[in-house]
Amino acid sequence: MSRPGPRNLITDVAGLKVGQAADVAARTGVTVIVPDRPALAAVDVRGGAPGTRETEVLAPENLVDRVDAICLAGGSVYGLEAASGVVAELAQAGRGLPVGAIRVPIVPAAILFDLGNGGTKDWGREPPYRRLGRAAFRAAGPEFRLGSAGAGFGASAGRLQGGIGSASTVTGDGIEVGALVAANPVGSAVMPDGRTFWAWALEHDDEAGGHSAPEPGQAVELDLPAEARLGANTTLGLVATNVALTKAQARRVATMAHDGIARAIRPAHTPFDGDIIFTLSTGHRPLAEPAPLALCRIGAIAADCVARAVMRAVFEAEDVGHLPAYRDRGRAPGR
Repeated sequence: MSRPGPRNLITDVAGLKVGQAADVAARTGVTVIVPDRPALAAVDVRGGAPGTRETEVLAPENLVDRVDAICLAGGSVYGLEAASGVVAELAQAGRGLPVGAIRVPIVPAAILFDLGNGGTKDWGREPPYRRLGRAAFRAAGPEFRLGSAGAGFGASAGRLQGGIGSASTVTGDGIEVGALVAANPVGSAVMPDGRTFWAWALEHDDEAGGHSAPEPGQAVELDLPAEARLGANTTLGLVATNVALTKAQARRVATMAHDGIARAIRPAHTPFDGDIIFTLSTGHRPLAEPAPLALCRIGAIAADCVARAVMRAVFEAEDVGHLPAYRDRGRAPGR
């Protein structure tokens, strides 16, 4: 029997904390995932125009296999500076890869595009992201806000407000899997009826408002945003598990988890999206044998958690000034 964890957040994976900070006037923000101790990590970059920092270090053939944090940010290229703020905080705390007498914090990062959402962007030579990265790190804890928060504060999901979503699953034999998503896709998370999520069948405990079966025959409609916003999209995600994985195995979980984006957003993985999913493994329990079958199970759970996290991101989002929120435009059909 598998159920959401007690928080239904990625922090149901023991040993993880999440911190967030936002600049309301700029309509942007930062989300930081911080393991209690360095955690094994991998990444699968599917986007045609990704914005990343230190993702190559996570390749299976490269030396470093543990990270001190993962940083997700709005702001496009400016947002990559958020990781510098996280690095500074980790260094102050004495964390990082030991290189002789020096500690070097390892903080891979990815960004989404929210520069066109109407917020105040006249920050001159001092974009707010380093400051937001430090603030997000300091705010890290087991509880965090969904919807219009952190890296998803100024996000767009098709023609609706995007946001931060999270979901978890804990199996009867103690496997913990969680996902966190900053949903900013060009596609839609809801069907043409305007109220039913594409991933409605995966919902647990009314986490996205409670959905019954939709009307049949709702095909994908290419009702895409204005051309000025095309190419200004990305869904960022992170999946985590308490199961010990190698870098190659963690990469496979990230690859499988991308299917959750396709289950929750249509169209998905378009030429206009720069989708990225990280995997974190805290290593608190061994991978069961036979390992390939156990890995299939973890990846399948991770994909469903990603889809649920996308739903929750859009469901919990608020109107922050540039697009209508799901709750204001449509309501989930009752059971």
